[in-house]
Amino acid sequence: MTKNTLRSLLKVFLGNAVLGFAYAKLLVPHTIINGGVTSLSLVLSYFIPLRITFFTNFLTVVLLLIGLAFLGRLFFFTSLASSLAYIVFFNLFYNLHFSILTWFPIDFVIAVVLIAFGYYCCLSEDSSTAGLDVFAIICHKYWPQIPTSRYLRYFNMLVLVAGFVSYGWRSVLIGILFSVCFTQLVGWLTHEHREPVTARN
Repeated sequence: MTKNTLRSLLKVFLGNAVLGFAYAKLLVPHTIINGGVTSLSLVLSYFIPLRITFFTNFLTVVLLLIGLAFLGRLFFFTSLASSLAYIVFFNLFYNLHFSILTWFPIDFVIAVVLIAFGYYCCLSEDSSTAGLDVFAIICHKYWPQIPTSRYLRYFNMLVLVAGFVSYGWRSVLIGILFSVCFTQLVGWLTHEHREPVTARN
């Protein structure tokens, strides 16, 4: 293993550690629905009395296998380490019984910074956590006239609708605001520190 490869893996693991911590200790306790696997798991746990970690683990594994079936081994292996790291860290922090919640506006800002930093660490190494982007990439593969980003937006909107049904408008509106804030920060980080990357996130 080369020095650059090791540094890249460490950066991806750091990013997923930060993401796992922020989702487990900030977004989930505040029921912020912003699309993606963790938000979908939060919605499913509302309707089905199983732990959110069960749904997160299950959905991640299923999405990896779907990616392997439709997108090939390259996608699978490049996403495997990052996906497993997120599962491990999310489960670890979710099951550790401590809280860092203070005042919601402060928690919101901290969550934005942590999530943006975590995604930056992964995206800057062209790493995917095999989220709902898997479906977006597959759809674009078979119907390329629509951009991947638009497909991803559609799938996230479905999660937001489900979030509205389960947790109400507050969780969804906060989730939309949260997504706008952290994606803006991720954009600033990626443009500030390196050339823009094409991410599968």
